[in-house]
Amino acid sequence: MHYIIFDLEFNQDFSNLKYSNSEEKKSKYPFEIIQIGAVKLDADFNNKGSFNSYVKPTIYSKISPFIEELTGINTEQVISEKTFPEVFNNFINFINDKDAIFCIWGMSDIQELFKNVFYHKLDYNLLPRKYINIQPYVSKHFGLSIQKLFNLQNAVEELSLPITFEFHNALYDAHYTAEIFKKIYTHSIKPQIYDPYLVKAKTRKPKVQVDYYKLIQQFEKMYYREMTKEEKDIIKLAYNMGRTQQFIKIAKEKKKK
Repeated sequence: MHYIIFDLEFNQDFSNLKYSNSEEKKSKYPFEIIQIGAVKLDADFNNKGSFNSYVKPTIYSKISPFIEELTGINTEQVISEKTFPEVFNNFINFINDKDAIFCIWGMSDIQELFKNVFYHKLDYNLLPRKYINIQPYVSKHFGLSIQKLFNLQNAVEELSLPITFEFHNALYDAHYTAEIFKKIYTHSIKPQIYDPYLVKAKTRKPKVQVDYYKLIQQFEKMYYREMTKEEKDIIKLAYNMGRTQQFIKIAKEKKKK
């Protein structure tokens, strides 16, 4: 049995959608994976190798400016890389263990991995189904509610782990996640089974729509000028990514005297 601690970087920019700009069809396109990074640990947490591969985009023709700024990955860098089906096969060969357990920082990476596999019509049964979401266990480690989640960098800093690489690089983030896992692991941490078809029941809420016109208008008021098309695209993407809460930094609760 091995632990596969993996991380993804992905891109989404509908203004550079290769196939269709139809709002009706956009929903079927996932966040496109542009880098997979992973670290393999054995049952005793010994490092058994690492995996790092960039992915050639086939859905969106360009890396969005926001993603490029965040990750340092640009279109020229990935355009000559292997496509997702090729990288996926290499990743499966790297895992090479039917009993492997995925370890992730938050649920978005495993969700987007399966979505990309489905989009490319690949065999999702090749992927491990057991997983451990390490992120909430860090909150438990510090005696906080699992509703109050640390982002990766904050967790590294709070656990006093050495910062030797930049963040928002899939391989480096996988490395940090592995080190966090080693630091906080207890026998009470058990893997769960991921079901890519499971849709959690949600309370029906009124359908809401973001008023991007007013959002952009507010920025234009703040900066006393009209936003360019590129700036508008960045604002929209940043707003949507912010709603996922993956970049939220949670302050520690003060202990009552």
